[in-house]
Amino acid sequence: MDYSQIKKYDPSGMHKVYDAWPKIAREAYESNLEPVDFDVIDHFVFVGMGGSGAIGDLFLSILSKTQVHVTVVKGYLLPKTVNSKTLIVATSASGNTVETLTAVQSTKKLDCKIICFSSGGRLKEFCTKNNILYRNIAMHNNPRTSFPAYIYSILKVLGSIIPVDKTCIENSINQMELLSKNISTKNLTQSNLSLSLAKWLNTIPMIYYPWGLQASAIRFKNSVQENMKSHAMAEDVIEACHNGIVSWEGKHNVQPILIQGSEDYIKTKERWKILKEYFKENNIDFWEVFSLDGDVLTKIINLIYLFDFTTIYKAIMNKTDPHPVKSIDYIKNHLK
Repeated sequence: MDYSQIKKYDPSGMHKVYDAWPKIAREAYESNLEPVDFDVIDHFVFVGMGGSGAIGDLFLSILSKTQVHVTVVKGYLLPKTVNSKTLIVATSASGNTVETLTAVQSTKKLDCKIICFSSGGRLKEFCTKNNILYRNIAMHNNPRTSFPAYIYSILKVLGSIIPVDKTCIENSINQMELLSKNISTKNLTQSNLSLSLAKWLNTIPMIYYPWGLQASAIRFKNSVQENMKSHAMAEDVIEACHNGIVSWEGKHNVQPILIQGSEDYIKTKERWKILKEYFKENNIDFWEVFSLDGDVLTKIINLIYLFDFTTIYKAIMNKTDPHPVKSIDYIKNHLK
C-alpha cells in the first residue's frame, strides 16, 4: 500500500482524522468547555446510537469497577429505574439521531438530571428551548471518526463526577501519540500493526474479548461493518466457550481475533490458553491482540484506535470508500 491508494479510495480524508486522533483528544480535554457538577449521582445512563453508542460502551467499562450503576441505552426508551439521582448523558454527533432525541424528550416527564452533547442539530435546538444543559462538540469528518473528541470532552465536562484520574487521562493520550507513530499513514511499512492485521483479515472476523474490554470489541465490529462494508461478529470469550466454540466444528469462512487484556482474570487467562491450543490442534489460524498495561481508559481507547485504523486500511485494500453508509441512510430516509 502507498499513500496514493489511500487518497484515491478515501477521498473524504477519514485517514487524516485518524492520523490526528491524539491531537484531537488532547485539544478536547484541554478545551475551554465549561465543566459541570451534579449532586448525588448513583446512576449514569449513556444514550446514543452507532459511534455515539460506542461512547456509552467505553464509559460502562471505565465505571464498571466503581460503586456507580451504569446503563447504556441504544434505542428509544430509558430504563424504569431513572430517578432524581440519575444523570442522563445523551450524545448525538449529528444532533439529529431520532432514537436519542426521543429518549431526551421523554425526560421532560421524569425527575432526573440530564446533559447533552452534539455538533448542533435538533438536539441542540431542543436543549436550548427546554433549558437543558448542553455542550457543542465539533464533528470531525463523520460521527465515528469524532470519537475521541466526544470521549475527552465528556471527561472534561463531567470530570468532577466521573472518577477517572487526570494522570490516567494524560497517559491514555500519551499512549495514543506513541501508537500513532506506528499505525498512522506516515508508516505504511510491515511494522504497522493495523496494516498487518488488515492484510491478514480476508474473511469474516470473529472477535473474542474478555470482560472489561467489550467496548473495544463492539467498536471493532461496528467499524468493520461501517468502514469495510463487511460482516463481523463479537463474543465474550467465556460465554463463547459454552456455545460459540462449537461453530468451529463445521464449515466456516471466519477468522478468530483474540483481544487479550494485560490484567485479565486468572481463569480468563487459562481460557485463552485452552482456546489457542484448540485452534492450533484444529489448524485454525488466529490473530492475537494484547492491550496495553495500565488503566481501563488507556487500554480501550488505544485498542479502538488500532482497530479503527485496521478497518480503514482494509477498506482501501478492497478498493472501498470507507466514508459512505448508504444502508444507514436508506433506513433513516424511510423512518416516519
